[in-house]
Amino acid sequence: MKKEFLLSILISLTFLTLGFLLLHYEMIGYGFSFFVFLPFVLGYVLGNSTIKAISIWGLLLSLAVFFILLLAGGLEGMVCILMAMPLVLVAIGLGILVKYLVNRNKKPANPEDLFQSSIIPLCLFLTFSFIETALTQNEQFVVEVASAITLPYSPMEVYDAIKSVDTLDAEKPFLMRLDLPIPQKCVLEEEKVGGLRTCYFEGGQIVERITELEKGKILKMDVIDYQLTGRKWLGFKEAIYLFDELEDGQTKMTRITTYTSELYPRFYWRPLEKIGIEQEHEYVFRNLAKDLRAKYPGDSGNPTSD
Repeated sequence: MKKEFLLSILISLTFLTLGFLLLHYEMIGYGFSFFVFLPFVLGYVLGNSTIKAISIWGLLLSLAVFFILLLAGGLEGMVCILMAMPLVLVAIGLGILVKYLVNRNKKPANPEDLFQSSIIPLCLFLTFSFIETALTQNEQFVVEVASAITLPYSPMEVYDAIKSVDTLDAEKPFLMRLDLPIPQKCVLEEEKVGGLRTCYFEGGQIVERITELEKGKILKMDVIDYQLTGRKWLGFKEAIYLFDELEDGQTKMTRITTYTSELYPRFYWRPLEKIGIEQEHEYVFRNLAKDLRAKYPGDSGNPTSD
């Protein structure tokens, strides 16, 4: 049992480390092979053992150690790991189930054969990864996420409060309490088309160039540079603020973020990415409402988000 436990840890860490190194050095992509096929293969290999529970515990311990090292080294964040975890665990479970169905009428393999039986699956993972990378090379998904808030202020008041923000300090949404990037301030250098607006985050910054500006109506910017810790799979393209005056004197402000993503399967990642972007929007909205209340204490009414 002890030998099998140690072998399962060795095999798991070998697979996980190899997969991450290939990903880190951009030899493979953030795709199906890494998030689904690799954990599936691990579950399949370790489902071949004589005492499956021991091997599975070894695998889970290896996953925990691996993710802790990623966090400690600043290579990935807590949010990214938590989002990937359900997909990884389901893939592992499917691998174990498939192996069980294949071998349910066969004699269990010896622990000594565990390492040898992992060679072919490892080769299959590498082959599949390189093929997938070649087929999807330079493929990025362009996604747009829009959020809106209604504020009891005029469009010009809202515009003036959002164009440049000295300090962002509001109640943080859940994911920001983990490690989603937290904006600290946004500085507008020149209030004209072509002017730069830089937003500073904990651990990085995003530089935007104004491409369309009509005060109190639209502020549209292209992202020309961004430096955020980790998250190489995510790129930012455009940031837009729309200001619509409502009949009751209020303003509906819409925040649109356009970004690129290299993550797939898309049916899994897109909803999670949307949640992350919306939480960033929510934080900005909360701070904007706070700043407006402080600047115009006589105005009444409460902001509402869409």
